[in-house]
Amino acid sequence: MQIHITPRNLTLTGAIYEFVAEKVSHLEGHGEQLIAAHIVLLHNHDRKKPYCVKVHLALAGPDIHAEDAEADLYVAIDKVVDKLSRQISKLKTRKKDHDKHRTQQKREAVKRGFARP
Repeated sequence: MQIHITPRNLTLTGAIYEFVAEKVSHLEGHGEQLIAAHIVLLHNHDRKKPYCVKVHLALAGPDIHAEDAEADLYVAIDKVVDKLSRQISKLKTRKKDHDKHRTQQKREAVKRGFARP
């Protein structure tokens, strides 16, 4: 999986890069085919929660987006990864339910003689 990190109004240190790469690479464990991840790290001095993290995951299928703003950059990254993990789980459940429905339809069609087994 390709990981692209874009910092805005902050410097991208090696520690931040490694933390983000480690967290995003854990998402591959869900079994979905991740093609690329584009992460934008924002720092706005004017806000109560100055650090914002936006993530775009390119999957084999629909893409997934998530964002979160917090007072600490590392907390924002953790929350975004949790959101993405939940979205991937929902996507897997939807795919599984859809496949289950299709196999039931095929069995009924075979039973009625409309399709070959």
